[in-house]
Amino acid sequence: MPRPVPFRRLLVALLLSCTVLAGTTACGGDDGTQTASSSASPSPTTSAQKQKWAKARFVANAGLAAGATYQWIVKPYRAGKFKKGADGRTFAMVKAGAAGAFAYNRLKAAANNAKGDPLLSKAVAPLTAGIDSLKGLATKMGKGDAGAGDFGAFEGVINNIKDAGKSAGAEVKNKVPSTSELGG
Repeated sequence: MPRPVPFRRLLVALLLSCTVLAGTTACGGDDGTQTASSSASPSPTTSAQKQKWAKARFVANAGLAAGATYQWIVKPYRAGKFKKGADGRTFAMVKAGAAGAFAYNRLKAAANNAKGDPLLSKAVAPLTAGIDSLKGLATKMGKGDAGAGDFGAFEGVINNIKDAGKSAGAEVKNKVPSTSELGG
């Protein structure tokens, strides 16, 4: 009867195989030309394509920010996880801090993406000050110094971003990132 192979060995073998494969495909032919593409992502050529990519990136980034905010900030706050003496309060605060930093980062990226589409740019421009105001809140949440207004600020900015996207034809839906994505 064959012995099962441990998962770690399979993972290492897979990673090594991918590395070798990537190394061989990135090398050029014997004539000195390189066969692999120099850029990792396709670049839009027309202004219509640029606007389409800008909206798609905006929706993706804003959706991740909204999902993280709802899952690890708003929902635990409403459940009373941040009150003194609550079970799992410290862990909830640390996750809220990480989610806050992640959401702030994704909101800044979404605001930057919005600049590629004229209609979206006009809708999001007034919200950049609100996004900037969230910068220090992640640290406050992680330390447990945040109050009800701080938690509401995240929810308010997310709702404003969603409304701005919807008005510009880029509807944002919550996409909850994994816990590992929060950490970077």
